[in-house]
Amino acid sequence: MTAPALIEKARAFATAAHAGQQRKYTGEPYINHPEEVARIVAEAGGDSAMICAALLHDVVEDCGVLPETILAEFGAEVAELVYWLTDVSTPADGNRAARKALDHAHMANASAAAQTVKLADLISNSRTIIPHGRGFARVYLAEMAAQLAVMHEGDPELHRRAVAIIQGASES
Repeated sequence: MTAPALIEKARAFATAAHAGQQRKYTGEPYINHPEEVARIVAEAGGDSAMICAALLHDVVEDCGVLPETILAEFGAEVAELVYWLTDVSTPADGNRAARKALDHAHMANASAAAQTVKLADLISNSRTIIPHGRGFARVYLAEMAAQLAVMHEGDPELHRRAVAIIQGASES
């Protein structure tokens, strides 16, 4: 399958998986978020596997799609990226802080490609959470800073953008 065809397949798959879901703070269709993450990744020079993973990054966690399905539909490279982008913690792991610590440790071991997609995810999430999330924005920014502190392999320009978002929010 050609790279453009694989990306279109991932877009259609993500659109179907997220059908009916809305973004918490804006009410916009949820698929807008993975689309934005994919656009940011593409603009940063991400390859087709990274763009596919950007489109699919929430389908295991939020839509009940099995990792095996991602592997069968999109191949090992995309499936591995989606694995790294999927939180590993469960409610049984403790409170939110404990779960986030596990998820941050997981991402710290991810490849540069996976970390680049995660940086794009953080940037995209900031667009809706910071202006609309009221009290949660402070929690999200602290979690974002903790995540950035352990990510050293992703795209440096996206890392700078993410840090600037935190700095800008703390100055306002």
